[in-house]
Amino acid sequence: MGIRLPFLKRAATFEHGIHPAYHKETGSLPIRRLAFAPRLIVPLAQHIGKAAVCCVAVGQEVLRGQVIADPDGFMSLPVHAPATGVVEAIGLMPSASGKMVESVTIRVYEADGQEVQVGTPRDIDGLDKQELLLAIQQTGISGLGGATFPAHVKLNVPPETAIDTMVVNGAECEPFLTCDHRIMVERTQDLLRGIRIAMKVSGASRTVIGVEDNKPDAIAAIEAALPTDGSITVKALETKYPQGAEDTIICALLGREIPAGQRPASIGVLVNNVMTLAYLGRLLPAGEGIVERVLTVAGPAVEKPGNYIVPIGTPLRFLLEQVGARSSAKEIILGGPMMGTTVSSLDVPVTKGTSGVLAFGEAQLAGETQRSYACIKCGECLNVCPKFLNPSQLGLLAAKREYALMAERYHLDRCFECGCCSYVCPSHIPLVQQFRIAKAVNRERAAA
Repeated sequence: MGIRLPFLKRAATFEHGIHPAYHKETGSLPIRRLAFAPRLIVPLAQHIGKAAVCCVAVGQEVLRGQVIADPDGFMSLPVHAPATGVVEAIGLMPSASGKMVESVTIRVYEADGQEVQVGTPRDIDGLDKQELLLAIQQTGISGLGGATFPAHVKLNVPPETAIDTMVVNGAECEPFLTCDHRIMVERTQDLLRGIRIAMKVSGASRTVIGVEDNKPDAIAAIEAALPTDGSITVKALETKYPQGAEDTIICALLGREIPAGQRPASIGVLVNNVMTLAYLGRLLPAGEGIVERVLTVAGPAVEKPGNYIVPIGTPLRFLLEQVGARSSAKEIILGGPMMGTTVSSLDVPVTKGTSGVLAFGEAQLAGETQRSYACIKCGECLNVCPKFLNPSQLGLLAAKREYALMAERYHLDRCFECGCCSYVCPSHIPLVQQFRIAKAVNRERAAA
């Protein structure tokens, strides 16, 4: 007779994906606060939609938490002063996108404390949906997972759309990043308060929080704080990239698939990041605007990696000096290594959407300079693509600049540029970069 093994509950997941080296060592380190930089560079466009309109003048004194730029319509957000000081300049400054953007430079008072000095507490329970949406907009919160979609716009569900479930993304599947992990452990009540607010506004009757199973302390912290009515639950996800993408986390948690060209709302689902909801739960009752965020600073070229509370507008140069970036640092990535962007200037500031700052040296970049070879038709990219596309065929068409055909016949628009195909390609073909170029060309042609 064989030995009967005890039943093992498998973590939820999706098909395909990859298992890169995760480097999550900072997940065990508590959140720490950094000092203010002498000058903060605050962009007026830190979100999807219209940039805010500056409402202060050069030479004007501003208080930490004061509105320095008003929203320009519904698809826009206000910008708040991250520190008390004097407006030193208003004009174009470099950004992570490579473009010059309108920004407010604040010279910070040296002896200033880090308490927010502007804010009016709100009675959340006494607000109706429209009042809540306006209050959420006034916080200036956009998607803090990196998408930067205004929170009030996402939560403004049209009357004809019924949302039955909200999915809260606590997967944090990108290597190195652990700021969401620490938020779930250290600010659990903020997270649950934000979830309740989002459920009230969106009309969702239940919420499922998905957390990768390499964060057992986060799962335990949330389970201990859950309401007894069962309206909010937490579910373990398999540690696999890209588990945190909208499509994949909905599939893993709910078994639903988003139809091509549609959004999660079309299947009754709303997805929000844990950091976004935790800040919503923290700032909205206090009537404060977002002036700082928790982000991960890590990478082989960082001496003191960890999760830090960083004022928005902090130049990367100052941030890296504070964490002891080594002289060997040759490349800085904002976000994670799979979908993040490299920066060409250390004068670029931290913004609302900066989830991580990673520093790498020459030794870690050696693989990036490898020569590309012709596709050998191995099929590895097909085996890992979470959207079941044919990256090999798309890459061959991209090489011939058949961009329209890529979209019409091979569903290029379903690619969300996760990088799985590039990661496993033995020929080192820059597939994701090719797909981004193809999408950009197709958008230009459509606009013309």
